[in-house]
Amino acid sequence: MSVAATQDSVLLTLDFSPLKMTDEEFYEFCQRNQDFRFELDKEGNLIVMPPTFLETSRRNLKINVRLGAWAEKDNTGVAFESDGMFTLPNGAKRSPDAFWILKEKYYALSEEEREERFARIVPDFVIELRSKSDNLRKLQSKMSEYIGNGVRLGWLIDPYERRVHIYRADESVEVLENPQKVSGEDVLPAFELDLTEIW
Repeated sequence: MSVAATQDSVLLTLDFSPLKMTDEEFYEFCQRNQDFRFELDKEGNLIVMPPTFLETSRRNLKINVRLGAWAEKDNTGVAFESDGMFTLPNGAKRSPDAFWILKEKYYALSEEEREERFARIVPDFVIELRSKSDNLRKLQSKMSEYIGNGVRLGWLIDPYERRVHIYRADESVEVLENPQKVSGEDVLPAFELDLTEIW
């Protein structure tokens, strides 16, 4: 196994193709390496996610608390934080900083899929929060991947440029410059995130 480091992640080159790993094998790999967070891209590259520093962690907590509180009140879906992982239709295994899935879609999964597998499911809404070490173009590519696989709404929040990139199901992208808030539109009705808490 060889390891290649980049600015925002570490790419592992394995002696086998991760795409040929079963879900069980990938799960076991993750269990054996619990000190690391992984994603698997559609080509089968195993990506080691770097730890976040304090300010990014603070921002991420604010986002997850706000989304979770809205989801509890709205009661039409389920909110998740960054440790949750799912499998997209293209085979990529992803774990955004925050995401939300309609309740009927989530509970259509078996208990085993919800508790013991990287379920094959597409969130309705995702958030990626840029950290200091993140490459913006790679995050933009990931957001496009989410939309291309069926996510209905996505926010890429960049606190360093004070921008929010909004990705919609029609594949349009809108960039808001220094907004005070951002809306969940018709995907998350009445959900607004106060960005003054994030900046």
